Parts: sequence; C-alpha cells; structure tokens
Amino acid sequence: MTDIVDTAVRSRMMSKIKGKNTKPEKMVRSALHAEGYRFRLHRKDLPGNPDIVLPKYRAAIYVNGCFWHGHECPLFKWPKTREEFWKTKILENMHRDQKNYQKIISMGWRVCVVWECSIRSRSNETQNASMQRLTEWLNVGSSFYEIQGLGHRNEV
Repeated sequence: MTDIVDTAVRSRMMSKIKGKNTKPEKMVRSALHAEGYRFRLHRKDLPGNPDIVLPKYRAAIYVNGCFWHGHECPLFKWPKTREEFWKTKILENMHRDQKNYQKIISMGWRVCVVWECSIRSRSNETQNASMQRLTEWLNVGSSFYEIQGLGHRNEV
C-alpha cells in the first residue's frame, strides 16, 4: 500500500512527533504530583534519560509509546510501508531500552515502564488503576516493573 501523502508532507508530519513532554508523560506527571510526589524530568546523567526521576525513591520512570518501543498490544501494528526500515528501527529501540534498564538497575535504581496503552484508555477507571499501580510500586516495588494496558497480548 502506498502512502497517501507525499514525502515532504510525511516528513513534516513526522517532525511534529515529540520525544519529551508527550501527552501520556504529562498525564503520569500530573497524577504523581496530585499524590504529592516530587520529581525531576529527563535526567541526562542516567541511562536512557528517564522521563521522570524520583531521587527520594531511587526510581526512574519511562513513559513509552507503544509504537516507538514495539509494545505487543492493540496499539502497535507493524507499518505496511518501508517495512524493513521500521522493523530495524523499532527492534533497535527495544534493544536499547533493555540495555538502558539493565544499566540503571545496576546503578542501584528501580525502573518502571508505563506503557501508553495503560493510560490512553477512554476509561478513567483504567487510568486511575494504572496510576494506583505506579504509586504502589514507588512505595514497595521491585527493581523492574511494567504497567501495561488491559489489551496486552501477553497478559495472563
């Protein structure tokens, strides 16, 4: 299937996709702040520049987009155009993510990955449940934790 817009238009559209301060990231930050948590943003001295860092809890939170990070959920579909390019790019992103998680954990930090599908629901209940799981993890959680949407393909 061919693209419905020309290369210049597609390039302009793709350039508008942000890497920081995305809507899902802002939702997580807002929920944490409402619960009284204080944090730092995009610490460059930590592997992978975590989106949200809570030094008091030695916790790093990555808010990952399901498409860009290859999450196996209903929001992720392999593109039908330039398949080899996208497969390489997304697999490299996934590999880099894993390396960054391992590095930051080895530095004594805890890691939580909040997937876009867990907070992009139209249901406030689903969003609230995801944020409750995040705050529970902050207080008593393990070294690595993922918050995924209900439609996650590998969920039991």
